Amino acid sequence: MNKSIGTKIYATFAIFFLFGVFEMNAQVIEGIHYHTGQPVRVTINNGLIEEITTIDKLVGENPVYISPGFFDNQVNGFAGVSFAFGDSDLTPEGIEKATSELWKKGVTTYLPTLTTNSIDVLTTNFKILSKAVDDQKLFGSIPGFHLEGPYINPEDGFRGAHPKQFVKLPDWNEFLKLYEASGKNILQVTLSPEMDGALDFISKCSQYGITVALGHHNADMETITAAIDRGAKIATHLGNGAANTINRHRNPFWPQLADDRLNISIICDSFHLLPEQIRVFYKVKGVEKTIITSDVTHYAALEPGEYKTSTGETIELTEGGMLRYPAQNVLYGSASPITKGVGYVMQVTGCTLADAVQMASTNPARLYSLNDRGLLEPGKRADIVLFTLEDFQVNIQETWVKGKKVYEQ
Repeated sequence: MNKSIGTKIYATFAIFFLFGVFEMNAQVIEGIHYHTGQPVRVTINNGLIEEITTIDKLVGENPVYISPGFFDNQVNGFAGVSFAFGDSDLTPEGIEKATSELWKKGVTTYLPTLTTNSIDVLTTNFKILSKAVDDQKLFGSIPGFHLEGPYINPEDGFRGAHPKQFVKLPDWNEFLKLYEASGKNILQVTLSPEMDGALDFISKCSQYGITVALGHHNADMETITAAIDRGAKIATHLGNGAANTINRHRNPFWPQLADDRLNISIICDSFHLLPEQIRVFYKVKGVEKTIITSDVTHYAALEPGEYKTSTGETIELTEGGMLRYPAQNVLYGSASPITKGVGYVMQVTGCTLADAVQMASTNPARLYSLNDRGLLEPGKRADIVLFTLEDFQVNIQETWVKGKKVYEQ
């Protein structure tokens, strides 16, 4: 055979082979773009969004919205699996269970959150969780962790439901041991800036690239300003983690709202904040500085009733879905995933779907410099949700994580 002809045949075969590989790897999904409102076709290849094309109309009788997957930066547990306690099903299988259940709610990225507990329990749990970051079965849904406490205000009310016996002053050397146990994957620490040593602790966290959040505190304006000067970036669940009775002028809310440098996270489950509070917080901080979080616990998806924590507190899950700590008449985290918050924030503020998704996906990704996700655009991870929106209820139809369909209703 003529060499040039053979070369041409080989080259043609190679082109068809490569095209065939592309076709096998590429996937196409369609929906109404959450931002533009236009029907689009999204092409996925090798786990990434390759192309987004506007089309004339959607295939099928029930078109759905398409958006980046939701990013929850405060997940204490889910579906019976606790990340914070020492008596939960915190095993590789348990983490997979919690993750797959969150996928069903449209959560494609989340930060397992460890709350105040003994250093031994925190160390053990971080070691277990550290393996999840690189677990291929989770497709990168867990990029790191959130440590909420134990370096918080011990006073009743401000401490919330965090067990007082484990609350302590910031200790950098102790924290470094937790950081090592996590595989150096602690992305956020929530603390009280008024505690002795807290400001220096914030400076050190900032040097390590760890996001510092202010929460469960009663700091004054000067202390809050100093904390932000040293690198604090966000207020954890603003409006909560505070005593029921506070000074109307001098309280931790006004300084955090007044400083334009500080982001806020808010729990939009219809229990933690009144509608008017959410409206005010949103008007002050705007879509760019607001993050929707869930503060969801492992009690989510369980039956209503009373439960005992590992430290002996009685927790009540009401018929209406409220999770409360009767001993202090405060809430005990949430039983609602972030999905509810996306619809509820639209309902009470009048914001658009695009704004709600930005607060539930784009903003947290940006806060932690996870620039590979949080947007529906070419080059980003194909972390995608398809959903209907009826009466401000987000109903997940499909969830895709890194180009893999992990849930379909």
